[in-house]
Amino acid sequence: QVQLVESGGGLVQAGGSLRLSCVASGRTFSNYAMGWIRQAPGREREFVAGISWNGGRTYYGDSVKGRFTISRDNAKNTAYLQMNSLKPEDTAVYYCAAGQVLRLSVLRTAYDYWGQGIQVTVSS
Repeated sequence: QVQLVESGGGLVQAGGSLRLSCVASGRTFSNYAMGWIRQAPGREREFVAGISWNGGRTYYGDSVKGRFTISRDNAKNTAYLQMNSLKPEDTAVYYCAAGQVLRLSVLRTAYDYWGQGIQVTVSS
C-alpha cells in the first residue's frame, strides 16, 4: 500500500502562485510514476501533469503548459506541482496519484493509489 497526502492548497488571487506537495508513505516511492489530476465542481476530471519514476519525463495538460511544473524528490518521497500565473479556471480539487506505469489519464483505474485531494481556489 501507498498512502498519499497532499498539502499546499488554499486561496490565491489570479496571477499568484501555489506549490502543492504530495508526500508518499508505504512502499518505495521511486517505484511509481506520479500524476496530478484536478476536478472542478460540475466538470469532468482533468489531467494536469505527470512525471516518470526518476523525473526524466514530464507531461502537462494543454491548459497548464507553461504555467505549471511537476517535479519530484525521491529522497523525500514527495512530488510537487508548482503553479504559477494562476487563473480562476484553475479552481478545483487537486489530486495526486501514483502508478507503476506513467499514464496521461484521468481514470481512477489508471493509477494504483490516490490522495484525498486538496482544494485550490483562485479568485479574480
